[in-house]
Amino acid sequence: MSTATERKAGKKSNYIDTDYQIGQDNVQTYIGPVGVDIHNPVFGLTALSVIVLVLFCLIFDQLAADLFGALRPWLTTQFDWVFAVSMNIFVLFCLFLVVSPLGNVKIGGRAAKPEYSRLSWFSMLFAAGMGIGLVFYGVLEPMYHTLNAPLGGSGLLDADGNVKTGEAAAEAISLGMAGTIFHWGLHPWAGYAVVSLGLGIFCYNKGLPLTIRSAFYPILGERVWGWPGHLIDIFAALATLAGLATSLGYGATQAAAGLSYLFGLEADNNLMVTIIIVVTCAALFSVYRGLDGGVKVLSEINMAIALVLFMFLLIAGATTDIISLFFSSVGAYVTELPALSNWVGREDTDYFHGWTTFYWAWWIAWSPFVGMFIARVSVGRSVREFIICVLLIPTMVCIAWMSVFGGSAIDQLLNGYTGVQGTITNWTPELSLFEMLSQLPMSTVTSVVGIVLVLVFFITSSDSGSLVVDTICAGGKVDAPVAQRMFWCSFEGLIAIALLLGGGLASLQALAIATGFPFAVFCVVMCYCIYKGLKSEVQ
Repeated sequence: MSTATERKAGKKSNYIDTDYQIGQDNVQTYIGPVGVDIHNPVFGLTALSVIVLVLFCLIFDQLAADLFGALRPWLTTQFDWVFAVSMNIFVLFCLFLVVSPLGNVKIGGRAAKPEYSRLSWFSMLFAAGMGIGLVFYGVLEPMYHTLNAPLGGSGLLDADGNVKTGEAAAEAISLGMAGTIFHWGLHPWAGYAVVSLGLGIFCYNKGLPLTIRSAFYPILGERVWGWPGHLIDIFAALATLAGLATSLGYGATQAAAGLSYLFGLEADNNLMVTIIIVVTCAALFSVYRGLDGGVKVLSEINMAIALVLFMFLLIAGATTDIISLFFSSVGAYVTELPALSNWVGREDTDYFHGWTTFYWAWWIAWSPFVGMFIARVSVGRSVREFIICVLLIPTMVCIAWMSVFGGSAIDQLLNGYTGVQGTITNWTPELSLFEMLSQLPMSTVTSVVGIVLVLVFFITSSDSGSLVVDTICAGGKVDAPVAQRMFWCSFEGLIAIALLLGGGLASLQALAIATGFPFAVFCVVMCYCIYKGLKSEVQ
């Protein structure tokens, strides 16, 4: 039964009155058990763009490296304010909804019940949201910003390269941790929450297709089913693929470095490509098993492995100092948040352009993927509960993670071990985790666990990402043929391989920024649409 028919039958009084039927523009073809159910023209233009990009990077690898190498600094310096303003708006909007009566609205309607327990729900949103990034940057970033303090602060080393002590050291560590947490706290999760709410409200409360364009119905009306909506979905699909490819590139780089560190394998492109191929094959199997049998199970495995490694470091490391660092980091983050959020007159351009602007673009590129995935598993939660769980709880977990992993590395430097510092001086960031683990008991075992954690996060991201891209390119259908999700899963791996060969991580980062830029504007407009949608629910 169509959305419009349901509304007229009185089944869903809040459904938007539209004659559009989910999948009405789709092309459906079945050959035996294998079929396709794809939106015309979103699927075709997205797939064509991806194919052109892959071929360009593989055939003209040096040109691609030069092009992407110039693209990132241009975007981060010329449009830094766009990303900064957008992310600040997301945070303020989410905080407004928490204290507003609009927070009482339930995703899916008043009678909706949660499909997943809080533990399963949180495991899925967290694994999809930040898995590989936390493992890659958990040791590196706290150490980097402690040595190279943001906001014009003084780092942990003095002019002679010696480690400071006492109050000077404490000040450098506090500022470095605040600079780190800023990139993993409220701002990125607010971006995810905005897209999730936009999709959740307009799909499950208003009866529109589960695709990005639906969130713009309040301003586009029926035009959302035409070319304005097509372009929004195409940008969303490309941003998702770019964000995923960046994360997969990080995962492959770190896994290859770990294998080289432990077993002496050469961490070259051949090894990284092999890792991507193997993990993509595993992700294809997970895609075949579906949401409950694939992503849900892997997400829970992820959380278990991450918790084991986290607790090991907390117990085996400088436990008292790490716990103290957690609480001091929370205070430093709150204190420095206004200054770190400001984009005007910044002199710490290495931090603001090299780190913050890239991160904001990366998170925004990920937001269609994470947002749609979280929306699908969040039916039955009130807006207030949703934002608190999606915004505040992950922020505290990220602070704890950075305090344990980064704090362990900082404590090692304070006690004379310079291995992690060397990965920054020589810029081999993929080795930071393993250098830190080398100084703790059972270092080989924990390093293997670290590699496994990266790979399982890798699989989870690829699986859930292919699900989201397929839903967008199927016009909002959540039950499209499995072969389509496997198609996108394969192409995610191909994009990561092509960009690694055509410029390495710099190319991956540049693509994420380029696709995140236009979507940042879309997400700001989406805030207004969400407000309109929620307001109609409480009238």
